[in-house]
Amino acid sequence: MEISLELGNMTRVQELVLLGLSTSPERRQLLFAVFLTLHLLTLLENALIVFLVRSHTELHKPMDFFLGNLSCLELCYVSVTMPSLLAGLWTGPCHVPFPACMAQLFFVSLICTECALLASMACDRYVAICRPLHYPLLMRPQVCLGLAGTSWLGGLLVSVVKTACIASLSYCGPSVLNQFFCDASPHLSCTHVALTELVDFLSAIVIFCGTLLVAVASYSAIGMVVLRMPSAATRRKAFSTCASHLVVVGIFYSAALFIYCRPSRMEAMDLNKVLSVIYTVATPMCNPVIYCLGNREVHAALFRTLRWT
Repeated sequence: MEISLELGNMTRVQELVLLGLSTSPERRQLLFAVFLTLHLLTLLENALIVFLVRSHTELHKPMDFFLGNLSCLELCYVSVTMPSLLAGLWTGPCHVPFPACMAQLFFVSLICTECALLASMACDRYVAICRPLHYPLLMRPQVCLGLAGTSWLGGLLVSVVKTACIASLSYCGPSVLNQFFCDASPHLSCTHVALTELVDFLSAIVIFCGTLLVAVASYSAIGMVVLRMPSAATRRKAFSTCASHLVVVGIFYSAALFIYCRPSRMEAMDLNKVLSVIYTVATPMCNPVIYCLGNREVHAALFRTLRWT
């Protein structure tokens, strides 16, 4: 890559090259058509969820409110990651200026907001099933707004700090990333990275592991309460109210845990990109379908909207 800015005896990379998903021209054309369709479908689904939640009062319940926030986040997420994926499939390896790469990294780091929103939704299910009489008080609108606002502000703060730390490093090469979005990890730098690695470690412990523990604790308590319910019909009804969220949490955290905790001998494989596709493409597309599949209120609101149109 062309490099120009002198830093003592070092030079700084001015752009990064994203190799994308495939280097085969024939395969790229097919993948481009597939991922373009998935991208448009994801935008449509999540935009529709946001519209329905905002425009129908029966969807102003806490779980639907968090779902609207999650769909809004997914819209931001795919709008940042998918264009570089599609550009790489259309033209081959994608050259991204370093500032643009840092901007993309900022939005990618909002995954912390998704972790917090999923934990808030787990808490909502815990209160609904384990403390139903206190649900109107514990999950009143002010509490839901506070949880959502904290999720967004916490994710933005982590994104700002992480992006600022990574952008302050000097990248002397290699400037080629075997990925379809900017994931300029500290190990690519040629300067001291202890502070940046510490920020990464602390954010992973506090945000990722913390929210995972909240979700696990909530569903452990839910499981114990459901098993003590007297009838199979009651257990089935209680489980159906949280099954969709449990599936989404399982998929999201399984992919993320495998990416960060896989054995080192698997590093050379392309599993990293495959798993990145799961939580940057498949999850945003499937979330609205999974959540709304058994939600009668959403079905009714969608039917009324289509009939009015």
